[in-house]
Amino acid sequence: MSGTDPASVLDGARVMPVLTVRRVSTAGPLADALAAGGARCAEVTFRTPDAEQVLKEMAAHGGLAVGVGTILTPEQAERAVAAGARFVVSPGFDEEVVAKCRELGVPLVPGVATATELMRALKAGIDTVKLFPAEPLGGLRTLRALAAPFPGTRFVPTGGIDASRMAAYLAEPTVLAVGGSWMATTDHLRRGDYDEIRRLTAEAVERSRT
Repeated sequence: MSGTDPASVLDGARVMPVLTVRRVSTAGPLADALAAGGARCAEVTFRTPDAEQVLKEMAAHGGLAVGVGTILTPEQAERAVAAGARFVVSPGFDEEVVAKCRELGVPLVPGVATATELMRALKAGIDTVKLFPAEPLGGLRTLRALAAPFPGTRFVPTGGIDASRMAAYLAEPTVLAVGGSWMATTDHLRRGDYDEIRRLTAEAVERSRT
């Protein structure tokens, strides 16, 4: 697979923790807990003041393929990749972000919510997209309806998915991986509850393999 194929970075991982990390001091222990739970990748949202430093700390761990989410502009993508992000996730589709990620040689998973956005992604040569926000959009019914006219498209649904819904999404043949924040919420991080993060991650990883 090419270096810009998200599957090459995910390397078989089917569950992706989506993390909003507000304090740099939590980045190292968080990476340890996720890796101990069996996670192989993680997405760090780029909407906190210290997101770049958090990315650097987590990328330095070595046990995780760390990507960046909530990328809205080419400049953000460039900063995130410089900080160590190995893949980029955006909430929507933007041609300039696509061009920048291609220039940087990193995989991009853009968000789509409609068939029109999916057609734009496919036209740009992208066949792996994030259905976002998955649950508010209609969940599995919407995913199946969007997948039907576009054979070969792969989805990474994110948004409102929790442990109870994960397996149903992963049972869909078009789903590459599922993104979710239930494994490491802002409350977990505020409390420093890394044992619980490790436990929830291990549970999710185990269930993703069945």
